[in-house]
Amino acid sequence: MIRVQQADLIIIGGGTGGCAAALAACKSGKTVIMTEETTWIGGQLTSQAVPPDEHPWIESFGCTRTYRQFRDGVRDYYRDHFPMTSEARSNPELNPGSGSVSRLCHEPRTALAVLQQMLAPYIHSGLLSLWTRHVPVQAETSGDSITSVTVKNLESGEQYRLSAPYFLDATECGDVLPLAGVEYVTGAESQAQTGEPHAVSGEALPNDWQGFTYCFAIDYIEGEDHTIEKPALYDFWKSYRADFWPDHLLSLLGVRPATMEPVHYEIFPGTERFSLFKYRQIADRGLFEEGTYRSNISLVNWPQNDYWLGSIIEVTEEEKERHLYEAKQLSLSLLYWMQTECPRPGGGQGYPGMRLRKDVVGTEDGLAMYPYIRESRRIKAEFTVLEQHVATECRPDGKAEHFPDSVGIGCYRIDLHPSTENRPYIDVSTVPFQIPLGSLIPVRVNNLLAACKNLGVTHITNGCYRLHPVEWNIGEAAAYCASYCIDKGITPRELRNSKAELKQFQQMLVQAGVELEWPATRPV
Repeated sequence: MIRVQQADLIIIGGGTGGCAAALAACKSGKTVIMTEETTWIGGQLTSQAVPPDEHPWIESFGCTRTYRQFRDGVRDYYRDHFPMTSEARSNPELNPGSGSVSRLCHEPRTALAVLQQMLAPYIHSGLLSLWTRHVPVQAETSGDSITSVTVKNLESGEQYRLSAPYFLDATECGDVLPLAGVEYVTGAESQAQTGEPHAVSGEALPNDWQGFTYCFAIDYIEGEDHTIEKPALYDFWKSYRADFWPDHLLSLLGVRPATMEPVHYEIFPGTERFSLFKYRQIADRGLFEEGTYRSNISLVNWPQNDYWLGSIIEVTEEEKERHLYEAKQLSLSLLYWMQTECPRPGGGQGYPGMRLRKDVVGTEDGLAMYPYIRESRRIKAEFTVLEQHVATECRPDGKAEHFPDSVGIGCYRIDLHPSTENRPYIDVSTVPFQIPLGSLIPVRVNNLLAACKNLGVTHITNGCYRLHPVEWNIGEAAAYCASYCIDKGITPRELRNSKAELKQFQQMLVQAGVELEWPATRPV
């Protein structure tokens, strides 16, 4: 028997956008059911184990108030619970990992603890029901509205029919869209379709997806041997070399994404070469009292473990599982190669003291609970953001396209990783941009909103709208929009098309701490 549950808002997907959406909806007094496939909420920040990718001004402006509260919460979590040096504890811009990718590199389980704390008041009050280990399996519609989404408990097999006035798709792959018959786009559009300079020059490639990555955490204990068992596909991955790559994938030679020029890496800092370990370092033992950490910890989300041999979206379950397995084998093969064959600067090879930190990501195999998904199904939206709206070379005045229906802001380069059609990086400068409300609204369906990277962007602009603070803003804006529409008895489409309602809604967003436009900045 399928049980029925109701709420004001159903959020399918408890990732970065989903968590931000749940906070916003509950602050608006709405009852919420949020489902999540894994055991950890937080998505990119936790189950995918990706330290935040942010912009140069993040410490001062350029994110929502609640995202800033999350960042402050991460720093306070270390200050409150860890024995830190006095200098580190007093640093207002504490970077617990000292990683170079971000001003705030931290362990994924820290992010999980902070998100749980932020949601705790609403869970305790009963406004928010959080269902982990649940996935959507069916949706029912009536005309241009969704009436229910059925989810399945992955542990018990039980199914629940969830109904609400509004639904948010905050899944990593846009899983609600095909179930509910919502019009959507996949893969890479052609120049003929979008006019984008970096779109595909010939026919569109609907099966062309950015590579995904199984991240993992490592530390290094010199003199110890933590070598893992040789992965089953190690020989394949050791010999693999893409046409556009200057060497074997398992090597210390990669490319600069913007130019595709070869670049030499090193594992640990020591020379003038780019240190992979330092790049996404999430724990710096030097910031803590002696004995707290035996070693620095790094999160391996590097060029060498991007997987682009096939998609896990819009394929059979069998093919999906094969690519997930091969991607896991790639990450384990990278680790094994570093432990056994990686050349050392002073001579010799291999770092057997490199230790897989299963505890950091909370899994038995030591790989993140969920692959880092860079590209999702994308709604056919009321408005689609194009490269021409945000790319520096397309904006001679140095400013992104102004969107009168802005519901937030973001900033990141257009950063596309190698794709399943064997296409290399696309890395393009952008100017700080806005998030238009029209990009969250499907062209037909009235009561579903995009709440993460499944919004109305293209294959190209997905590359700058997919990062942590932007996804957070998207989810938060989507939930506030749904809440506003419930209160007003209007649809998101009607809200966007009414100047009076839109102005009032945007004023509400500003009061809630959502920034709608940028001050003077520069391209990135």
